[in-house]
Amino acid sequence: MENYTHVIWDFNGTLYNDVDVCLTCANRLLSAHGLKTLVGIEEYRTLFGFPIIDYYRRMGFDFGKTPYSELAVEWVAYYLEESHNAALFPDAQRVLSAVHALGIKQLILSATELTMLERQVSSLGIRPYFDGLLGLSDIHAHSKEEIGRSWRALHPDAKLLMIGDTDHDAAVAEAMGADCILVAAGHQSRKTLEACHPLCVVNSISDILK
Repeated sequence: MENYTHVIWDFNGTLYNDVDVCLTCANRLLSAHGLKTLVGIEEYRTLFGFPIIDYYRRMGFDFGKTPYSELAVEWVAYYLEESHNAALFPDAQRVLSAVHALGIKQLILSATELTMLERQVSSLGIRPYFDGLLGLSDIHAHSKEEIGRSWRALHPDAKLLMIGDTDHDAAVAEAMGADCILVAAGHQSRKTLEACHPLCVVNSISDILK
């Protein structure tokens, strides 16, 4: 860990355990549009991915009937209602504190809209651990890769470790020239994560310090 100048954290599914909340929101959205709901976390993890618009297609939405832009607004409304049921993963604060104690700078790079991200991180009491939050400019969750590339261009000498929970995080890490650790407690299955060939796949973020 001491070899890195920066740790780039994904937020949802990595530090913030909102997997059950997102499954609930997906099923509320599917039900509202007369579509078959998902039977559990494993089916959700199989379907979930980026870009989010393709994930909606895999769930069965027809954008000819309801545009993606409208579905995204509807999903965010459900998420705001349900997110009080989510919390940090166990040991998240301990791991953040340990990395901070090593003098390594920490950032969050998230597909969450930036204002929402700031509000969530601050409400959880972990904002002081981070030197910056990098989020999207709107709620449509297209990709973090462009944001990551832009940040990297401003910090060409940084030695980066990306920690996330999806194949998209692995792709972002590659785009930024970062090493990558993936956590199999979030939004995608271990099988999907292992296919990305990161440095390692861990069961929880508490394993990262090992």
